[in-house]
Amino acid sequence: MDPNNILADPRTSEVSDDFTIDQGWKSYTEEEHETWDILYRHQLECLPGLACDQFMDGLSALNLGTGGIPDFKKINVKLKELTGWEVVAVPCLVPDDIFFEHLANRRFPAGNFIRKREQLEYIQEPDVFHDVFGHVPLLTNPVFADYMQAYGKGGMRSQGYDRLKALASLYWYTVEFGLINTPKGMRIFGAGILSSRTEATFSINARSPNRIHFDLERLMRSDYKIDDFQATYFVISSFEELFRVTVETDFGPLYERLNPCFDFTPTSVLESDRVYQRGTQEYGRAGGRKRGIRPV
Repeated sequence: MDPNNILADPRTSEVSDDFTIDQGWKSYTEEEHETWDILYRHQLECLPGLACDQFMDGLSALNLGTGGIPDFKKINVKLKELTGWEVVAVPCLVPDDIFFEHLANRRFPAGNFIRKREQLEYIQEPDVFHDVFGHVPLLTNPVFADYMQAYGKGGMRSQGYDRLKALASLYWYTVEFGLINTPKGMRIFGAGILSSRTEATFSINARSPNRIHFDLERLMRSDYKIDDFQATYFVISSFEELFRVTVETDFGPLYERLNPCFDFTPTSVLESDRVYQRGTQEYGRAGGRKRGIRPV
């Protein structure tokens, strides 16, 4: 992160030591509010039947589609009432130790800027739509909210082990790109998928990616894609499983077993894996997003 870029957004005034800022809600333009509304409408057209019920319930509880970019102060009233969490505005990606500390104290850091119209389908850095629409509704669910806090506390304890890549992989394959197996079928709970119309359909319906049951150590040994659809999605049975496995694991010995680099590629399928679908990987082999390939 370049500290010279912290004040690039005109809404950004003073940055606190914990990297929080005032959201600057009154400074959003009409076009920026319209961009939120377009993105919200696009996602609501595709997510029913793909997103998990807990996400859809949270979306309704927080009234995130009532018109324009949400005011954090307003949604925090309901969020604190439900699970004790709050959303805090930040101007950029924050350092790892600051990020973990926020989560450990039930604060979710969200960017205060929104993407440009030409970036509706894809933006590399997380904006307010990804952070608030994608992440915050599930923070209304008590079990998932506890998992997020546990992840933050675990991150704070991990600082001396030099295994941040493995911990990032856990976040990536659950919080950002996780799937959950439900009585209604496989559903999405990862924010990176929920905030992307094209990946929402790809993650559930495409024949290209692997879908493998969640295994903590195996997952933390696995590399991932940061600029394209995932080659593998890990699937939990419930949020209770995710929380239980995470809090019951002694991460100290686990960090000692893990290599500094990943052992498995994003496309790997192991004999020990519980596989829901072994993907064809044809999307990645054809060049993926870089060549504008249609997801299959």
